[in-house]
Amino acid sequence: MKKKTYALVGTGGRAEFFYGAVARDFRDTADLVGFCDLNQTRMDYANHLLESKYSYKKVPTYTADQFEQMLKDQTPDYCIVTTMDRTHHTYIIKAMELGCDVITEKPLTIDEEKAQCILDAVERTNRKLRVTFNYRYAPHNTKIRELIEDGVIGDVHAVHFEWLLNTEHGADYFRRWHRDKRNSGGLLVHKSTHHFDLVNFWLQSYPDTVLAMGDLMFYGRENAEKRGETKFYQRAYGSKYAKSDHFALHLEKNEHLKEMYLNAEKEDGYQRDQSVFGDGISTEDTLGLIAKFKNKAILTYSLHAYAPWEGFNVVFNGSKGRLEVNVVEKSYVNSGGNKEEEGALSSKSITVHPMLGKPYEVEIEEGEGGHGGGDPILLRDIFGEPVEDRFHRAATHIDGVKSILTGIAGNISIKTGMPVKLDSLVNF
Repeated sequence: MKKKTYALVGTGGRAEFFYGAVARDFRDTADLVGFCDLNQTRMDYANHLLESKYSYKKVPTYTADQFEQMLKDQTPDYCIVTTMDRTHHTYIIKAMELGCDVITEKPLTIDEEKAQCILDAVERTNRKLRVTFNYRYAPHNTKIRELIEDGVIGDVHAVHFEWLLNTEHGADYFRRWHRDKRNSGGLLVHKSTHHFDLVNFWLQSYPDTVLAMGDLMFYGRENAEKRGETKFYQRAYGSKYAKSDHFALHLEKNEHLKEMYLNAEKEDGYQRDQSVFGDGISTEDTLGLIAKFKNKAILTYSLHAYAPWEGFNVVFNGSKGRLEVNVVEKSYVNSGGNKEEEGALSSKSITVHPMLGKPYEVEIEEGEGGHGGGDPILLRDIFGEPVEDRFHRAATHIDGVKSILTGIAGNISIKTGMPVKLDSLVNF
C-alpha cells in the first residue's frame, strides 16, 4: 500500500501527538513531509525531536507566510492543523482549496461565521475534513455508547454532566493563549467541545436550544485581590513571587517546555508561563449550561477549572433506569513531557440502576495510553489500516461543527441572557 503523506501546521504543544505517532508507530503507512509555524525555533526543535527521540528524518520547514508554498512543494495527501484555535479555519480552508484532505485538532473553529466558512469550503472543494475527538475512543466512553445503544436504560430523557479541571491542568488554560477568549472561544468551545461531542455521540443527536451562564470567578487579578492577595507578577520566569506560587509554571525546570517555548520567545514574544492571577484574562472559569436536544433529551452541564480533582461525573436517566459514570483523571500540564499522562485515568466506574432491579457494575476494558486509552486507538484509525467500527467513532466535519455549536450558542447566551437555537447559527 502506498504511504499517505502528511504536512503539519502548528508545531506547539499538541503537534508531537501527531508527528511523534507517525515517526514512532506508523512508518509503514505514513510519511511526514513538512512543518509550518510562525516560529522557526519551535520547528527546529520539532525536527530535533524527530531525529533524537524517534530516529526519524528531518522534514522541510516553512514559516507561516509560506504555508501555501509548503503544500505546493510537498503536495501532501493530508494537512494536519494544530495551530491556535482562531486560525484553524484559515489553514483548513486553504489546504482544501489546494487539494489536501485535512485532519484538525479540536475545536474545529471558534465561532459560527468561521464554522460556516468551513462548511462551505468542504462543499466547494469536496475534500475530507476530520476532527480528532480522542475521547470517543476511550473504552469507558465507548462502553457508555454501547449501553445506551443496546437500550440498557431505555430511551435517555435527561443527562447531567459535570466536568472538573483541577488546579494544575485547569490553571494551565489561564497561563497561555487560551486565557484570551478571542483566541479559543473560551473553555465552553475549546475544552467543552470534547464533552458536547461525547453527549452527541452517546445520544446520536445534538441540541436544538441552549441556555448558558458563565463568569471568571477564581482566576484573574481582580478575584485574587478579593481574596486578599497582594503579591502579583506578570509571568513566572524571573519572578521572585512566582517561586512560592502553587499556580506558577517554571519553564526553565522542564527541558521540553524550555526548548519549545522559553527559547523560542525571541522570535514571536509568546510567553507560556503567564500568571493565572494577572490582568487580561477574558476566558470564564465557571460555566453552566442547559440544552434541549433534537430527540427531546435534556442536558444539564457544568465546567469548573479550579477543582480539587480532575475528571467527570455523568448521569443518564432513561425510561428503563439510570446509568451513573465516574471517571478520575491524572493531572498533567500540556507539553509537560509525558504524553501518556494526558487524560490517563486514576479510576473509573459505570453503574447501571435498572428501574425494577438491583444495581450492578459494568466491566470496562482496560485501555493503555493517553486519554483513558483513547489516543492509541485514534492514532491507529488516522495513520494505520482502517478497521470496521460498529460505533463509527471517526468524527467528520459535521460532528465537529455540531460539537462547537453548543459552546458557541452558550457564548452567545452568556452575552445576551437568552436561549439560542442552534439551527439559526449555520446552514448545514
